[in-house]
Amino acid sequence: MSDPAPPLEDFGAETALATLDQPAPQQAEQVDEKSAADLAPVFDVPVHISAVLGKANMSVAQLLKLGAGSVLELDRRVGEAIDIYVNNRLVARGEVVVVDERLGVTMTEIIKDGDANA
Repeated sequence: MSDPAPPLEDFGAETALATLDQPAPQQAEQVDEKSAADLAPVFDVPVHISAVLGKANMSVAQLLKLGAGSVLELDRRVGEAIDIYVNNRLVARGEVVVVDERLGVTMTEIIKDGDANA
């Protein structure tokens, strides 16, 4: 048999009850509205977005030998996720897609700070 649960006072029950007084959906809406308004000054700031299919290392001599029809082997396998960078910072991984006969990228994973293993 397990030990009885400790009294609520041990977990700061007064604080927990105070937060429950206001419904959670209203709290979320207030946070979203405030954060969107706070970001308004940066909406027009341009950013550089890169979708990296893969990378290769070679010497200058090898580079100079490349020409039309040359094949450059990348460090990725077919079907492996590509990296999406914003201002040279890895922010997501995704897959190449075709949209109206143009190439595009669909994001499959958002990279949080510290999660990047690049």
